[in-house]
Amino acid sequence: MVRMYETIMIVQPDLGEEELKGLSTRVQDLIGSMNGELHRLEDWGVRKLAYPVQKSQRGRYYYLRFDGDAALIAELERRLRLNDKVLRYQSVKLEKEQAVPVPKAVATEAAPAAEPESANE
Repeated sequence: MVRMYETIMIVQPDLGEEELKGLSTRVQDLIGSMNGELHRLEDWGVRKLAYPVQKSQRGRYYYLRFDGDAALIAELERRLRLNDKVLRYQSVKLEKEQAVPVPKAVATEAAPAAEPESANE
């Protein structure tokens, strides 16, 4: 029985682009090979963790939304558990399609300083 799932996984923040691309490729290949259908794969970027995990204060968040059966979710979680690059993951079965809140982008530039008002006005 095909169901809707979403998975959020946190990986080590210092992984290189090739390691991140390889990890996402392996996840996509697994979903495709087990007759699942991947709908979304989003990189939410590096964020501060609520508490240190494996001595990491930060982690890179990934969001997956896919359809599949129980065997697919079991195999995906088994592989994520065995991968030492993955700090944490959580999968949830969805009852219906839900809008995913997009995390706010972190401002990379400092806001321009307010111009001082002149005292003569």
